[in-house]
Amino acid sequence: MGAKLAVIGAGNMGQALLAGALRAGFQASDIVATTADVAARAKLVEQFGVRVVLNNVEAVQDAQLVLLCVKPKDIPAVCTEIASSLRPDAVVISVAVGISIDKLAENLPEQQPIIRAMPNTPAAIGAGVTAISAGDAVTPEALELAQRLLSGSGSVVIVPETDQPAVGAISGSGPAYVAYFIDALIEAGVQNGLTRIIATELAIQTFAGTATMLAETGEHPALARERVTSPGGTTAAALQALDQAAVRAAISNAVKAAITKTKAIGG
Repeated sequence: MGAKLAVIGAGNMGQALLAGALRAGFQASDIVATTADVAARAKLVEQFGVRVVLNNVEAVQDAQLVLLCVKPKDIPAVCTEIASSLRPDAVVISVAVGISIDKLAENLPEQQPIIRAMPNTPAAIGAGVTAISAGDAVTPEALELAQRLLSGSGSVVIVPETDQPAVGAISGSGPAYVAYFIDALIEAGVQNGLTRIIATELAIQTFAGTATMLAETGEHPALARERVTSPGGTTAAALQALDQAAVRAAISNAVKAAITKTKAIGG
């Protein structure tokens, strides 16, 4: 009997989403995974308790959900490989950056339900966010099942597929931007006399606390910023320096660069 969930290419992101599936209530006995990484195979069995097979075709047989976590360049070959073994109602969920639903459909059976998803790395601890876009063949029941799967990795939002490049540039690449800013803040603390340990704790907890506060209160970030900024005070001076360095424009340009790259990957 086949698995309810097949994870094709269970690397870092595949394992993060697999862990989320278990948190969402999927049973390890109902999950099968494939990976080209020999070392990862033992981890998948020992840490997650799932079945590991070497053949993608074997993995997808009878699966209700097929999670494609392979690199974008490998998507056409993998889709072609598994196409004849998919159940007609199996929902194929791809997390490959830049690969559209139409591109996926080129190498899959006609009317195969397809969902394009963009998770991010905090999914590894169940604190991620995944944006999903459904193809025309995806039923409401299939969409609900996919949402259940991905909700174990964090929050799930549904967006039009045309928004996916922007989603990837904001939340997909976003953890790198946040880590970049935290690292810069830590270095600034060290340059101004703090120990690296103290600077690290201050920077990370400030980001974590502020994000949690905004999420729980629903307050607009601009209002939260204003509450910390006294007229003529230290925070006002710091923000003025950021504006003089055109930090907002740099962030906007970074997002545009990521969107451009996403579109280039998809051809």
